[in-house]
Amino acid sequence: MRNHSMLTKCSALGLSALFAAVPALAATLHVGAAAVSITPDKPVALCGQMSTRIAREVQSELQANALAMESREEEKALDQAIFVACDVAYIPEPVRARAIELLGPRIPDFDVTKLVISATHTHTAPVLMEGVYIIPDADVMRPAEFLEFFAVRIADAAEAAWKARKPSKAGWGMGDAVIGYNRRSFFADGHGQMYGNITVNEFRGIEGPEDHAVEVLFFWGEDDSLLATAVNLACTAQEVEGLSVVNADFWHPVRQGLKAKYGDGLVVLGWIGAAGDQSPHIRYRQAAEDRMRELRGLSRLDEIARRIIRAWEEAYEGAQKEKFAELPLVHVVKSIELPRRLVTEEEYKSIQAEIAACSTDPKDFRRIAWHQEAVKRYERQQAGPVPPYIMDLHVLRLGDVAIATNDFELYTQYGIQMKAKSKALHTFVIELAGPGTYVPTPFAAAGGGYSAIVQSNEVGPEGGQVLVDETVAAVNALWPDK
Repeated sequence: MRNHSMLTKCSALGLSALFAAVPALAATLHVGAAAVSITPDKPVALCGQMSTRIAREVQSELQANALAMESREEEKALDQAIFVACDVAYIPEPVRARAIELLGPRIPDFDVTKLVISATHTHTAPVLMEGVYIIPDADVMRPAEFLEFFAVRIADAAEAAWKARKPSKAGWGMGDAVIGYNRRSFFADGHGQMYGNITVNEFRGIEGPEDHAVEVLFFWGEDDSLLATAVNLACTAQEVEGLSVVNADFWHPVRQGLKAKYGDGLVVLGWIGAAGDQSPHIRYRQAAEDRMRELRGLSRLDEIARRIIRAWEEAYEGAQKEKFAELPLVHVVKSIELPRRLVTEEEYKSIQAEIAACSTDPKDFRRIAWHQEAVKRYERQQAGPVPPYIMDLHVLRLGDVAIATNDFELYTQYGIQMKAKSKALHTFVIELAGPGTYVPTPFAAAGGGYSAIVQSNEVGPEGGQVLVDETVAAVNALWPDK
């Protein structure tokens, strides 16, 4: 849970005054960017599957890519933000807390409550927390050791980006690319399943929608050199998720491809949109897709990167024609309360049976611990009232663009709601700016299956709708005249 004493306290009257002033806040934009490696230098346990995997090989570099923004009226700072996008599975609160602790003294002119750390959700990056897996190998980096290294590197990237800021221009655009596929199926008896077999007679359809937009921010120096770009798409980075190697997944070839064309100094932030029920794994027509890819001589990672880069270039073609050096930048941080998903007595008994049926093999420790956490939640419920989930909601206005964050693997339907109801021209939704538990839709929760059952959810459909409503209200308050 976040340290909410650090949040800026704003009265309703103060927020109203701030929002009302937004249209007049066209100020000079200052931007800095930096990239650092977060690749471990020794074998590590990998996060993201139900069994322990040890990586002894690095296939591609893991990075933390930072973007610092500040709006100024002459020498007066009006507002600010630092985003750090990281090639890891999620962002545990101890990582954020430690990074803030390290960063605060280094850049005292930055408000550390306006630091946003997000994950690309690669499943081939190190474990971040102790006690999640049994890690038997003596020569393997401990999670606590990687956490400290990771937090230091986040602070390094954020500090470097902040100190590099200079007068800049921003632009925005979008293209389309089929990267994410809805990975949940539903069947004749009403049940749902992640990666369910769609060839059986009982298959009735893909459970939810997909969002194929690739929404992009661009930042140029005063000489029109491209400094940084943020690429927002509704798909987690887990094409190679089952491997036992360190790998940044598709963001590595995306970064390499963009740098080859637009300069090695280009900093590329990968922002994952609402994608809790999406993945890059093809759900149908796979043989036809594979044939076309093989005829082009591409691996799946290269094919995904090719699609993203093409969409990025479509966006760039338009964005180059509108570069803004003066525009509003407003960054609001709001602590919101979301109702937690409760564990029913029936679910409690079913989970106990699942635990009894589990293997005692140490490699399955993660699965057992996952079930046991839901049992503990039920027992806490029986002991007294359940406190809400407290989340720091970051909402920004940058010119015509809104950016909104959340902690979760948020189902795409919620992101679509946010975008449809937003007054902004483009609305960027960044998930996994926190611990990353799933938030399913009501239809998914009724069907069950991994990602939609109570073991997968701190917050359920009721909380998901509250999150949408709070986000839309905060975004639209930044456009008071629309």
